Amino acid sequence: MADEVLSLVTRVRDAVWRPTPASLRLLALLSVIGNAGIIATGGAVRVTESGLGCPEWPRCTGDSLVPTHNPEHPGVNMAIEFGNRMLTFVVLGLGLLVFVAALRLAPRRRDLVLLAAAQPLSVVAQAVIGGIVVLTELHPASVSLHFLLSPALLIFCVALWVRAGEGDAPPRALVGPAVRRLAQALVAATGAVLVAGTVVTGTGPHAGDADSRRFGFNIEDVARVHSLLAWTTVALTVALLAALHRTDAPRDVRRRTLGLFALELGQGVLGYVQYFLGVPAPLVVLHMLVASLMWIAVLRILLSMRDRGPLPAAAPSPPRNTAPQPA
Repeated sequence: MADEVLSLVTRVRDAVWRPTPASLRLLALLSVIGNAGIIATGGAVRVTESGLGCPEWPRCTGDSLVPTHNPEHPGVNMAIEFGNRMLTFVVLGLGLLVFVAALRLAPRRRDLVLLAAAQPLSVVAQAVIGGIVVLTELHPASVSLHFLLSPALLIFCVALWVRAGEGDAPPRALVGPAVRRLAQALVAATGAVLVAGTVVTGTGPHAGDADSRRFGFNIEDVARVHSLLAWTTVALTVALLAALHRTDAPRDVRRRTLGLFALELGQGVLGYVQYFLGVPAPLVVLHMLVASLMWIAVLRILLSMRDRGPLPAAAPSPPRNTAPQPA
């Protein structure tokens, strides 16, 4: 058992300190997963009314960084909120490992370093805004900004994940300009759906705490706007599928777009079910998770529409000292 643990630690160390394009890409994928996961756990904080489970920041309660007994805050809510805070440190750790690996990669690739550097910096910004969320007692505007930073961070994470497996040649378009513009419109529409979703959540029943402020909109009106934007993304996806088929676009691009369409249909069914059931908490968390998967999918579609050539040749490893050792 000890040998297996030591072997695992060695592999992790080498993946960061002696990275290959494959190990950097794996670390980038883990960062994508971590940032998508924290969107779901953030939703769990809200639907369980645990947003003020830790009523202080950066401390949890009073003078304690960890949950302690507090008659005003149930232990379960404190544990959920504290767990979400701890996951932030996991995501930050992944971001730092990715950044170190990008710096150590030989030959060093400047754009990968910049994409990697954005990750820990964005997580720090996320933590600061999380503190503002607590200090403003879950004001819906600060909560919305806190959520939207995660999809913004995923742009860097997904871009690094893709770029780590590509070369550095000038981008060569694999689709025509009209198709690419359609894909860009799809990205914009998907982003608008995410923004509208935060308004729906900030207006609806899941405030994160029973006494938190809400947006003063009519919930049915904002839900209709959200639904209209969602149907717009479906229509753009169908149009993109048709355009890709008509222009005989690469199979990979078509496959990714078809996968996005399947996610959209599932998300649509889920959205209507949760609306008619009175927005049950578990479905809200699932809805947020699928939304993050859709965002990742649409970013990958856009990035798959160009080719950057093969990976650059790896730099030769420094020669090992093979001189005979004294007895």
